[in-house]
Amino acid sequence: MFQHHALRQISSDVPVRVSMDRTLRVKVIDACGLTCTFCHNEGTPVSADNPGRRSVPFASAGRSGRTSIYLGSNGARFLSAPIVPDESFRTALSQLRDALGFDEVHLTGGEPTLHPRLAQIITLARGAGYSASVTSNGENGARSLPECARAGLDHANFSIFGTTSEELAQVQDSRYRSRRRATHKIMALEQSIRLASSLGIGVRANIVIPDHSHIPRVHRLLERYSPRVSVRVLTSLADGPASLDAVGALLDQLDARPEEVHLIAGTSGFRIAYRLPDGQRLVVKHIRPLRLLGTCTRCPLNNSTDCQEGYYGVRLYRDREGVFHVGVCIQRMDLCLSVEEFVDSQMCAEVRRTREQDLRELQALTA
Repeated sequence: MFQHHALRQISSDVPVRVSMDRTLRVKVIDACGLTCTFCHNEGTPVSADNPGRRSVPFASAGRSGRTSIYLGSNGARFLSAPIVPDESFRTALSQLRDALGFDEVHLTGGEPTLHPRLAQIITLARGAGYSASVTSNGENGARSLPECARAGLDHANFSIFGTTSEELAQVQDSRYRSRRRATHKIMALEQSIRLASSLGIGVRANIVIPDHSHIPRVHRLLERYSPRVSVRVLTSLADGPASLDAVGALLDQLDARPEEVHLIAGTSGFRIAYRLPDGQRLVVKHIRPLRLLGTCTRCPLNNSTDCQEGYYGVRLYRDREGVFHVGVCIQRMDLCLSVEEFVDSQMCAEVRRTREQDLRELQALTA
């Protein structure tokens, strides 16, 4: 029934839920206190490594030790700047809400909790008709989350890159592979998870599995946080088959049984929920080969090797001049348009048509 390998292995009696993607991803800040070697940085250059630079080419490496893995080929033409919770941001949210029916903003970075006005951004977004969620590494949650909770933050996805200081240090730039530094970051993350739970924020723990060597991290994560935290395993875009094979091995080790498939029309991301023998729940997030009906069809990366994310959804950025940009692919940042251009563009119309067609096809497959 489905082409994706993970779905082909799911029994036909497992319930399938289909919904529509109505999430706008907003890069609120570029700053981050980690230097993860696999970071795509939402497709944008690392601003700290390009001080004063206004035009391409942007530096792909610098003193920060951070990376943006697609920068060398994605055609990025601007540096991102922090979102300001002002009338121009409200207008951008309203324009995209009206054009595409968005009702959730998912705040990303960089590290969103480093934004000094994150709670005000959440308040403004909610006033514009959106719910708000955030992806965070937890490094600044103790200072940021209480005010965010009062502003109405719905849930937080905590990205966990290491369950021990050795693991976290291993995936950092070689200049910053300090166990002491990694221990500090992990302690801050654990404090943020406990705090978010106590504040009534929905908590999810995301962990990427590049290959078999990372499987023990998931076992430790389940022991430490589940069932009070929803644990989600993500496949690695950069590692392809090795990541998929490792996830399969993990599920076998855990004797995981599929419980529900959640297909989201209009985005390449989908989820399969599993139940473990002890009753714990594990969610695995996959990427399926969804493409925009026109833009992606003409793209030279549109093949099973080069296109790693597919069409994942709409992203909003603000540049150093205060202009808001809309992107549809972190591997093709040259496709970005200003909000005003985007809402009247063929690309926006393609997003609508792709979502509607994908919804019809998924509903037909699962009928």
